[in-house]
Amino acid sequence: QVQVVESGGGLVQPGGSLRLSCSAFGMLFSIYGMGWYRQAPGKQREPVASITSGGRTNYADFVKGRFTISRDNAKNTVYLQMNSLKPEDTAVYYCNGFRGKESYWGQGTQVTVSS
Repeated sequence: QVQVVESGGGLVQPGGSLRLSCSAFGMLFSIYGMGWYRQAPGKQREPVASITSGGRTNYADFVKGRFTISRDNAKNTVYLQMNSLKPEDTAVYYCNGFRGKESYWGQGTQVTVSS
């Protein structure tokens, strides 16, 4: 059974940084693409960043230059380094593992950016 587990969320002041982690179990992690999504209250879930099995990355325009996605296949973990955080980055952040029609979601981790 595949499990995807996020961690690292919390409360941070504007301009601060957080690093989210996502570990996946029960799947051959290295062959899956991994992505981060977020959902703010009253809004739809939106893609934030993704990384392919080969390491190619893609970012939403609103995080380019601030967020960095990376993966460590030896640890079955994908990271999202978030810098220069803004109040509008406040959301629940979800991790997704994908390969073809397969898609696995975590339960999410709350990120709150507030002074």
